Amino acid sequence: MNSVIFWDVDTQNDFMLASGKLYVPGAEEITQNLACLTEYARDKGIPIVASVDDHRLEDEEIALKNPDFRSTYPPHCLHGTPGQEKIPATRPRDPMEIENRPYSPGEIEERVTRHHGEIVIKKQKFDVFTNPNTDRVLAALDPSNVVVYGVALDVCDRFAVEGLLARGRKVHLVLDATRAIRPEEGGKLVQDWRSRGVGIATTSDVLEGACPA
Repeated sequence: MNSVIFWDVDTQNDFMLASGKLYVPGAEEITQNLACLTEYARDKGIPIVASVDDHRLEDEEIALKNPDFRSTYPPHCLHGTPGQEKIPATRPRDPMEIENRPYSPGEIEERVTRHHGEIVIKKQKFDVFTNPNTDRVLAALDPSNVVVYGVALDVCDRFAVEGLLARGRKVHLVLDATRAIRPEEGGKLVQDWRSRGVGIATTSDVLEGACPA
């Protein structure tokens, strides 16, 4: 069991850079905090799990015409494009990539327990747990606390937090290392999560040891 892991949500060029295909407003402002969290985890030997969108044009989330910006969005984070890559602040040094495909029994669990770099989970939907291997990674690491950050707070962060809570994990959200597409919705989510026991922290809280990290 790990007492804590870090959970980096979708810190990819298309979301994080103003020139990206689906820029989350204000995302560039959190780059330094993301870098600090990444380096802190590496220095402390804390496992980092990172989700990444890995889209094809045929994915149901992708709309070539008239996206509603709720259930569908314009093409972004397309497989093999620069926009799909993670920004330098969070780019993994020794990634173990987990595809959304069947793996043999025990394969993921064995690889996770032996791997010392970041674990990168690829997904084609907002919810990282729609990749069934996410549950296997989480079970293999078996953390009591999960520190969540990244983008977007009101979309993929939301699914990550809710999924982790549903699986009995204590969640800590690093609020100043997130940004929302719709800030008012992000604020409502944070209030709800706080009332349900999610720890709301700052990057400084983590670095100074006031968070379970």
